[in-house]
Amino acid sequence: MGTSVQVKPLCGVYNENPLCYLVSVDGFNFLVDCGWNDHFDPSLLQPLSRVASSIDAVLLSHPDTLHLGALPYAVKQFGLSAPVYSTEPVHRLGLLTMYDQYISRKQVSDFDLFTLDDIDSAFLNVNRLTYSQNFHLSGKGEGIVIAPHVAGHLLGGTVWKITKDGEDVIYAVDFNHRKERLLNGTVLESFVRPAVLITDAYNALNNQPSRRQRDQEFLDAILKTLRADGNVLLPVDTAGRVLELLLILEQYWTQHHLTYPIFFLTCISSSTIDYVKSFLEWMSDSIAKSFEHTRDNAFLLKNVTLLINKSALDNVPDGPKIVLASMASLEAGFSHDIFVEWAPDVKNLVLFTERGQFGTLARMLQADPPPKAVKVTISKRVPLVGDELAAYEEEQNRIKKEEALKASLIKEEESKAPHGSHLSMGDPMAMDDSSTHAKSDVPARYDGVYGDIFTDGFTPPSSSIAPMFPFYENSSEWDDFGEVINPDDYVIKEEDMDQGSLQVGGDPNGNLDEGSASLILDTAPSKVVSYELTVQVKSSLLYMDYEGRSDGRSVKSILAHVAPLKLVLVHGSAEATEHLKQHCLKHVCPHVYAPQIEETIDVTSDLCAYKVQLSEKLMSNVLLKKLGDHEIAWVDAEVGKTDSDMLSVLPLSTPAPPHKSVLVGDIKMADFKQFLASKGVPVEFGGGALRCGEYVTLRKIGDATQKGSGAGIQPIIIEGPLSEEYYKIREHLYSQFYSL
Repeated sequence: MGTSVQVKPLCGVYNENPLCYLVSVDGFNFLVDCGWNDHFDPSLLQPLSRVASSIDAVLLSHPDTLHLGALPYAVKQFGLSAPVYSTEPVHRLGLLTMYDQYISRKQVSDFDLFTLDDIDSAFLNVNRLTYSQNFHLSGKGEGIVIAPHVAGHLLGGTVWKITKDGEDVIYAVDFNHRKERLLNGTVLESFVRPAVLITDAYNALNNQPSRRQRDQEFLDAILKTLRADGNVLLPVDTAGRVLELLLILEQYWTQHHLTYPIFFLTCISSSTIDYVKSFLEWMSDSIAKSFEHTRDNAFLLKNVTLLINKSALDNVPDGPKIVLASMASLEAGFSHDIFVEWAPDVKNLVLFTERGQFGTLARMLQADPPPKAVKVTISKRVPLVGDELAAYEEEQNRIKKEEALKASLIKEEESKAPHGSHLSMGDPMAMDDSSTHAKSDVPARYDGVYGDIFTDGFTPPSSSIAPMFPFYENSSEWDDFGEVINPDDYVIKEEDMDQGSLQVGGDPNGNLDEGSASLILDTAPSKVVSYELTVQVKSSLLYMDYEGRSDGRSVKSILAHVAPLKLVLVHGSAEATEHLKQHCLKHVCPHVYAPQIEETIDVTSDLCAYKVQLSEKLMSNVLLKKLGDHEIAWVDAEVGKTDSDMLSVLPLSTPAPPHKSVLVGDIKMADFKQFLASKGVPVEFGGGALRCGEYVTLRKIGDATQKGSGAGIQPIIIEGPLSEEYYKIREHLYSQFYSL
C-alpha cells in the first residue's frame, strides 16, 4: 500500500468561510491553516476544538485572518500546543495582523476572546522556514518531510509540500500564477503528478482582465475622484494585499509627480512597513534586482504617509486625499469610521479591492445594485464621569488596599525571619535591627561591610567617628595603558538596535505587550457606548479585483498540467466547487473529492510501494553517474529476501539481457543552439524548429503542458538525410544527455 492520507475539513468547504483542514499522513496529523473571519464567531471553531488535542503540527500558508486568525484562540482555549511552521513573513506579518485586529476591536468594545499576550504566546515558538527548504520531522513524524514553496498572493505565501516515502501531498490554496510588482508567481506548475493535491475553488467562476488594463482602470477611477475634489477610501487588510496597492500608487505618483496626499492608516502601519523593508528577498525578482543596482528599497515610501490613529488624519488640512485603512470588511477599524463620515458625500469614492467576507458591511455594499442606505453600529469609548467614575475609583482603591495589605503581611513575615550571613553579600545600606540596640550610635559592621543607617536619628555619636556617606575603594585592575576594560560593556547588542522596530514599543522580538498597547489604547477609566445609525450611501462604490489569486481559466490550466493522482477541492461557494469538480473529472483526473465539514475522506495512493534493501554485492558493480543533485545508474537485478525477511535487490544469477540505451535529461533548444554554434555548426530557429547545417532539422513534439506528460519533457526528433552532417549533429545531441 502507498502512504496513508486522510483529509478532514474543519471549516471552509462549500462556502467562503475561513480555511482550516486536518490532513493525516500515516497517522501524523497536520492542521493546515487555522483561520477565522472578521466576525470572530466561536461557533465556527467547534470542529477544531474536538481535534485540537490530537494535532501534531500546524502549517500556515498566508499571513491574514482567514488563514491564521484563530491560532491565538486555539492555543488559549483548546490547548493547541503542536509546533507551528511558516515562512518568516507569514510569522511576522501574521503577528502584526492579529495585533491590528485586537487593538481595532478593543478601542470600540470589550473584546475578550484573546489578548495581546495570547497572540504573543501563539506566535512565540513558530518554526520559520525558507522557500524550498526541506524540513525533516522527527519522533512520531519520522520519515515525513515538509517544504514551503512560493504561492504568490501574499508576501511569504506558501504552497506546502508534504513528502513521505516518495509520495507528495500538495496543499495549494489562494495561489497566483501572475507575476506582480510585489511578488513572483507561484511554482505550483513545477509539481507534476503528486499523489494528492488539495486546492481551492474560490475563483473557479471568475475571469480577470489583463494586469495593465486593470491597473489603468484603477488609477483612472482614483484620479477622476481626486480631480473632482473628492476623497478616496480603500478598505484594506493590515499587511497583505495592501502592499501591492501601496507600490502601485507610490510608483505612479513618483512617475507623474502628483501631489495628492496618500495615507496608510492602521494601528501598526509604521511597524508593518518597517518589517516589510527587511523582506526584500521574499519579493519579486524586479524588486531584488533594483535594490542590488540602486540600493533603493521599494518600501521607502516618499508619497505615502503612515498614520496609527484617526486623530492624525482629522488634523490633515481639507482637500482631496487617498486613505488606505484597515479593515477590508468594514466591520471594525478605521475604515469603518471613515466610511460613516465619507459615504454621504457624492464626491467621494469607496474603492473595494477584494470581495468582502460573507455577512459583512463590505459584502453588502458590493451587491448589485448597492444599497442606498445602510444601518451601522457606532461604538466608541467615553470616559467615566459622576457616579460611575466614583464607583470605579472606589473599586480600584479597594483593590489597591488589598494588594497593600498582602504586601505588608509578606514584609512582616520577612522581617520576622532570622537574619543570616546573607547580609554580608547584600545591599551595603542594609541594617540589622538586633545590632542597633547594642550600639545604635556607630555604624554596624558585618564582615567589613558598613550599614550606614542610624535608627536613632542623626544624633552626634560620642566617639570621634562622624556620620558620613559610605566610601568604597574602586578595585578595578590597571595595566601599563590604564584601567583594564571589558569590551563586552561597549558592544551594542543586536536586540538593542531593534528596540525601535515598533513605534509604539514592545520587546526586542517586536512583540506588543499590554504595556506597549496602552500607548495606543486610552487607559483612562472608560466604557463602551454603542448606537445604531442609518448612513445614506451617496458616494460612489466600486469593486476591482486586486485579490492576487489565479482566475478560473488559469486554475483549470494549472490543474491540468499538474495532473494529480487525486484531487481534493475546498474553500469556494457551492456553485464554484461543483463547477470545478465536474471540470476536473473530465479533464484532470478521475478521482476528485469535495468533502463536507468533518467528513473524513481517504485519499491514500493506489500505488503499491515497497521498501527494499540494495545488497552490497549488487552495489559494488554499479557505475553511478552524476545528474544534478542525484546519481543514476541502470541496474539489472532480481528481488529476494534477506535473513531478516526484508526484501532485497540481488545480482542476477544469469547473464543480464541486452537493453536499448536510455537517454536521461532534458535540454532547452536555445541552449543547444548556442552549443552547436560554438562547435562551428551553422544554426538558426525557423518555423518552431532548429535548423542545423544545410539539411538537418531538430524539433520538439507534443505539448509539455498536457496531462500526464512526464515532468513536462517533450521528445526531440531529428529530420534530414543520412549523411556525415546528420551523424555529427546527432552525436552532439546525444552528448547533452546521460546514456544508460
